[in-house]
Parts: sequence; C-alpha cells; structure tokens
Amino acid sequence: MTAFKSDFLNILQERGFIHQCSDFEGLDALAAKGEATAYVGYDCTARSLHIGNYLTMMMLHWLQQSGNKPITLMGGGTTMVGDPSGKDETRAMRTIAEIEANKESIRGVFAKVLRYGSGASDAVMLDNAEWLTKLNWIEMLRDVGRHFSVNRMLTMDSVRLRLEREQEMSFIEFNYMVCQAYDFVELAKRTGCKLQMGGSDQWGNIIMGVDLGRRMGTHQLFALTTPLLTTASGAKMGKTAQGAVWLNADAFSPYDFWQYWRNTEDADVGKFLKLFTTLPMAEIRKLEALGGSEINEAKKVLATEATALLHGREAANEAAETARRTFEEGALAETLPTVEIPRGEIDAGFGVLNAFVKAGLVASNGEARRQIKGGGLRVNDEPVTDEKMALSTDNLTPEGVIKLSFGKKKHVLLKPA
Repeated sequence: MTAFKSDFLNILQERGFIHQCSDFEGLDALAAKGEATAYVGYDCTARSLHIGNYLTMMMLHWLQQSGNKPITLMGGGTTMVGDPSGKDETRAMRTIAEIEANKESIRGVFAKVLRYGSGASDAVMLDNAEWLTKLNWIEMLRDVGRHFSVNRMLTMDSVRLRLEREQEMSFIEFNYMVCQAYDFVELAKRTGCKLQMGGSDQWGNIIMGVDLGRRMGTHQLFALTTPLLTTASGAKMGKTAQGAVWLNADAFSPYDFWQYWRNTEDADVGKFLKLFTTLPMAEIRKLEALGGSEINEAKKVLATEATALLHGREAANEAAETARRTFEEGALAETLPTVEIPRGEIDAGFGVLNAFVKAGLVASNGEARRQIKGGGLRVNDEPVTDEKMALSTDNLTPEGVIKLSFGKKKHVLLKPA
C-alpha cells in the first residue's frame, strides 16, 4: 500500500475507492495543500440518483473532509445528449421539462453528505446547461472539436464496445465525450477545478478532458476513478427485485434501503462499511473480523450507519426497530413498506401473483410462480401453495392490511385504499 502525503488519497486508498489515477504524485501534492478542487458530474436521467452515484458522492465527502473543495455538476446540458457508456442502445431523449424536473428532484440529496456554502472547502453546485446550451456550433467545432481525434474516440470503451456489438451509435451520442471534456475545461477556467472523479467506466471520457485542458492552455488537470462495484458473488451491485436502489426516500424507502444493506453477502460487509459509512477504520476492522452468526450484527451496523448517513439517524433507527420487531418478535410493524390497492380490487378478489408483483417483491408473474413452488412466498406469514389463490377482505389482518413476504427479510403491506 502506497503511503501518500495527503489525507485525501490515504483515506481513499484505505477505504478501497481508488481504481486509476492519471498522476498520483501530482494529485497527492495538490491535495496535501488543500488545492485539489474536484468535481463529479451527475446527469439528470431519472428523478433520483442511485447507489452507484452514492459511491462518487462519498469520494466528494472525503475530499471535503480532508480540506479540499468539491463541486457537484448537474448535467442539465449533457443529459440532452445522452451518455452512451455501458449502453447497447441510444438513451431515450428527454424533454427540457423532464430534465428540469429530474434536476430539482435530485438536488437535495447531495447536502446529506456534503457541506455547501462560501467557505474555502465548502461545496458548490453548478449546471453544465449554463455553458453547453450557449455554445455556437461552428465556434465549438473550430475551438474545441479540432482538438479531438476521431481515431482515438473510436477506441474509447463507450464507442468501441457499441460498435463491436454491431449496435448503432447516433451522432449526438458520439459527441457526449466532447461535451464532458469541455465541462472539465470550463470548470478549470471558472472555478480553478483540477480534478474530475467518476466510475471506472468514465476513465476514457475523463482523460479526454485532461488532454483537452492541456491543448487549450488550462493548468494541469487530473483524473481519478473508483472501481465499478460488484458483490462477492459477481453480481452487479445496486439491483433488487424492485429495480434500482434509489437514493430518494420517495423512490426507495429508508426501510428498504436499510434492508438492502442488511442483506449484504458476508464477504462484502467490510468492503461496504469502508465505502458507504463514515465509521472509523479501527471500528470497521473489528466488525469485519466477526465470524459465524456474529456477522449479522456487523450487517445491522452497516445497514443503520449507511441509512443514517443518507436519510438521517431517526429514520435509520426506525428502520432497524421495524426490522427487529418484524423478524425477532414476529410483530406486524406499521412502518413496513406499504402499497395501496383500490378496495374494489380486493373486494373482487386480487390474484396472489399480481399482488406480489404490485408489491415489488418479485419482477413478474413467472418469478412469483417459481417462488411459490420453492416455498418462498407467504401471505400473513402463511406459505402460499396455490398460484391461483385470490386475496380478498378475508385476508385482512386486524390492522386492516395484508402482509406479503418474500423469504425471511422482505415484507410489504397491502392496504385497501
């Protein structure tokens, strides 16, 4: 393990954030002096960011904690273009109104892990629509486009992998890396930004920005990426039966967020404690050394600390208590995730397969059938044995709900509306 001069790189290395860096020595010297102003860009493709974005938010958090300045760049302009990275087909084009709505919905989450203000190390938020939407096309081609080699652009993963799979790439997508590189140069000029961080799939785009800065006469720019996360079993991190693990509470509840971390594989507990909590490393080392059934206590700590960081300590403690009552006491906790169903549908008889899909516990009727055959689904804690079973008012508990369970840890209440 390399010993750095800066707290920033030492923290990132010890916690497992570092994948690639364009110049460790130069960046280390900047960060040690508190001069490593850095940004991460976040496109507004949905109403909430997801767990993959949380990883780079934590990089910005540790940057700030070590006395350097973070910039969160909203992609109001680049979202109009669409990032082709990791995609086999063109992203759906979004209207200006959709992008603005998504942007407003996303903004608030950053203040959970960053401190904004006017101080030297306080975070600032900018939007690349401010400059990208004002560019003159011919001037952009002459002043910026001339610095890009199409030959080199074709070797970038975001382009090369699409072409190798013989999937079409639109001209607008091909320009995405030009826009991202120009963002870096613009931020360097406007704010003195020196570092861009992102996931390892963004390495090529970030390096393009470093190179463009050199060609356009900025100060030296740096690139730093974090590994794309997979679980110990090789699965892509951040996927559940309900879909993505969103950061907004209205898209993925604090209870569901707590449960996501509680269900971590044993081999991942230490890694995720380092990446997604602010617990001291000494405490993390003790927790990851636990074995046997004791590892479950470490998972509860992970779940509570990760949830507290994003949703607040009160919500985290409430989620932990709900889980305890549900699993340890068998109680029907009122704070379990609840899905409202029109009373007319329940009065008429609501198919059990449809109920589990509607509750988000399974992705399809086919998956529900497979789980029933394996004994994995329960209604009011009783195993479902008949896939043609219909739920009705007869299934309502004294609390006026129907409890659906997938395995031992996933529960949703159906409530007549």
